[in-house]
Amino acid sequence: MFECDRCGLCCRHLSGVPFFEELDDGTGTCRFLDLESHRCRIYDSRPLLCNVDRSYEKLFRELMTREEFYQLNYEACKKFKEELSCRYL
Repeated sequence: MFECDRCGLCCRHLSGVPFFEELDDGTGTCRFLDLESHRCRIYDSRPLLCNVDRSYEKLFRELMTREEFYQLNYEACKKFKEELSCRYL
């Protein structure tokens, strides 16, 4: 299982990503993100692309191993934290 620490940084940068257009509140932030707690208000029923494990099973399992997919997601998470965390923490 992918270990997400639920920091919310990925949920604050949806602008320009067509897959997440319907979730964007107009500022690039997901409309389901609680801005005080930095937590998703619909975490248990979040969309497919917001769920790394489900996304892998439905969309990526034929393209790469689960470990490769997790690594790509951890690297993206690390990049968000390095580049953006000083603005929100």
